[in-house]
Amino acid sequence: MTTSHTDCHYCLQSLRGRKYALREENAYCVTCYDSLFANPCEECKQPIECDSKDLAYKGRHWHEGCFKCAKCSRSLVEKPFAAKDELLLCTECYSDEYSSKCFHCQKTIMPGSRKMEFKGSSWHESCFVCQYCRQPLGTKPLITKGNENYCVPCFEKQFAHHCYSCKKVITSGGVTYDDQPWHKECFVCAGCKTQLSGQRFISKDEYPYCVDCFSKLYAKKCATCKKPITALGGAKFISFEERQWHGECFNCAKCSVSLVGQGFLTRQDDVLCHECGSA
Repeated sequence: MTTSHTDCHYCLQSLRGRKYALREENAYCVTCYDSLFANPCEECKQPIECDSKDLAYKGRHWHEGCFKCAKCSRSLVEKPFAAKDELLLCTECYSDEYSSKCFHCQKTIMPGSRKMEFKGSSWHESCFVCQYCRQPLGTKPLITKGNENYCVPCFEKQFAHHCYSCKKVITSGGVTYDDQPWHKECFVCAGCKTQLSGQRFISKDEYPYCVDCFSKLYAKKCATCKKPITALGGAKFISFEERQWHGECFNCAKCSVSLVGQGFLTRQDDVLCHECGSA
């Protein structure tokens, strides 16, 4: 080298005709430079002399020939590698030792490649797809059935129940009536639209009605009290010549004795016991 520097900055020996190294604009002979500034090699512990290539990673240094996989000893110079517990490993050795396997294809997820994690398992990004449409799930909402993952639209199309009333998907809860699924909020009286979930109701022509609406619209009226006869709860009623009575209302029009299970006579619109009818 030719330079204006003539003496070593440290030992003051002449540098004429000798190799030297510069540091912060000062010239040092090779011996002084190595003793003062050379980094120790992580592998062989010897100084990395100024005429050797110094390979550095996260504050540590290696000779070019010492920069190799801790397991298979292959050179890592200009090759991808991974670090584990301060050891450097080639991608193959790292994968064999530490990389997770894809839940779908069971192949190793190589270091540096993107992986998806869900419920404690890992997938290649290209393997983490909807089982039905095969589109990537990424970070989209998904639903799992068995060991398969589905995007929400495909799951709803394949498995979800649709409300008999509004035809939309029932995502949770719901009511079953006449072997058909309903949203709780859709299961209402066909008359007054009151929600019927957990309430008594009566079916008419495949539609549910609350007791009040059914009574107003369809129930027969008791010939005595004029109130609807619904027969809810197994209540007894009597029918005779197109007239009906509640069991407790079917009494003699004159003496009020119960006629349920008894013989009776009629006189115009009245029903009478035998005794009153014969008087």
